[in-house]
Amino acid sequence: MNLWIKAKDIYVEYMGRNILDIDELEFYDHDRIGLVGANGAGKSTLLKILLGEIPLPHGKIVREADFTYIPQLDDVVVDEVKDYALMGKLGIDRIHAENMSGGEETRLKIAQALSSEVHGIFADEPTCHLDRAGIDFLINQLKYYSGALLIISHDRYFLDQVVDKIWELKDGKLTEYWGGYSEYLAQKEQERQTQAAQYKQFSAERDRLEKAITDKRNQARKMDQKAKGASGKNSTESGGRLGHQKSTGSKQKKLHNAAKNMEHRIAELGDVKPPEAIRSVQFRLSKALELHNPFPITGKELRKQFGGQVVFENADFQFPLGAKIAITGANGTGKTTLFKMILDREHGITMSPKAEIGYFAQNGYKFDRNQGVMEFILENSDYQISEIRAVLASMGFSHHDVRKELSVLSGGEIIKLQLAKMLLGRYNILLMDEPSNFLDLPAVEALENLMRNYAGTIIFISHDVRLLENVANKVFEIEDRKIIQRA
Repeated sequence: MNLWIKAKDIYVEYMGRNILDIDELEFYDHDRIGLVGANGAGKSTLLKILLGEIPLPHGKIVREADFTYIPQLDDVVVDEVKDYALMGKLGIDRIHAENMSGGEETRLKIAQALSSEVHGIFADEPTCHLDRAGIDFLINQLKYYSGALLIISHDRYFLDQVVDKIWELKDGKLTEYWGGYSEYLAQKEQERQTQAAQYKQFSAERDRLEKAITDKRNQARKMDQKAKGASGKNSTESGGRLGHQKSTGSKQKKLHNAAKNMEHRIAELGDVKPPEAIRSVQFRLSKALELHNPFPITGKELRKQFGGQVVFENADFQFPLGAKIAITGANGTGKTTLFKMILDREHGITMSPKAEIGYFAQNGYKFDRNQGVMEFILENSDYQISEIRAVLASMGFSHHDVRKELSVLSGGEIIKLQLAKMLLGRYNILLMDEPSNFLDLPAVEALENLMRNYAGTIIFISHDVRLLENVANKVFEIEDRKIIQRA
């Protein structure tokens, strides 16, 4: 077993906040690790520090191996790829590499990494923009890859297939969990249940002691009042009164001492925190937006082509009311094109007259960056501020974040905010194009719950296996220029 990286005192601060505060870290030749955490937790920063791309202001890193890095989308160099057969399997055409789509660019970066002669691969969201076939091919390549892996990913199925250890980055600290992402979730749930049981026991004991303290002090107060009443009696009874006062004073002292001892016991209990509350959000649909057509969007004999390429040829579909409908298919088959045809109500598309459509496209949203978060969400929404806050909280926005302006939000936070705005808008049909891309894992899981509970119809494009399994009750696949219902 070889130790490839040993790091001590990884400390990074940004704008007064601790991003990374890791005392010690070791990375071995056999490690296959998934790095998870919220947007802004410092995952990409940690990867770049371990690779030496970002200098470490404090601490020390010793590297005994060479690694290649698959970053998120950036410039790529075609000539760096050594294995052109691998490029072919990944569906990359060298001739047209200058005009790549996001999916083609991601495939090329993967080919570069897999063809390099290094001890391990570091990857930051390698499945983004890959279709299902591309993700499955990458999984098979990495399953049999002999080097070490450290991967940031929001794709839970991919992590389950490729890694056997999870590093959770939270509040600057790393916590290690053995197993894939599903095992990590099970361990986190066990931790939550244990914490809930400990908090219940702590609360019961604290409440018991606080009640006992109140009772002891009330008893002492009553004895004190009784003693003061006795002091007003005739002085001829003073001998008996003084004896009584001595006895009473001793009892009062014992009661006060008992109360103080119980206060010390409460202090010794410490401060056990309750587990984070699991929020539930209830969506409703305005009566004015209700649809009664059992198939509010249908397509008949659709034909579409770009230049000489036919995308749809005599394609038919019926999207049922209230369903959560997944649109699947390989890259380039026409999934986003279908959404644009629906939005433009092109020939062959029939839509309910009362249909109000909300559309999520990652790169196509216009907004005023000087707006506040709440002002942005309240536009075109009938929900109360308390309900909006609950949705934002479920997506990872704190009460401080809600008061921010859009200009200070990260890209991931903007995406989460756009999704929340659409879910809370005056719509009855949502079109969502890859809504989980670039979200952190807690936000993906929150999005699943929100999509499941949404009162209207959702039609979404995704290659995320877990999102499909957990949300979709209808699946339509685009294949051979047709739109085929699978489930």
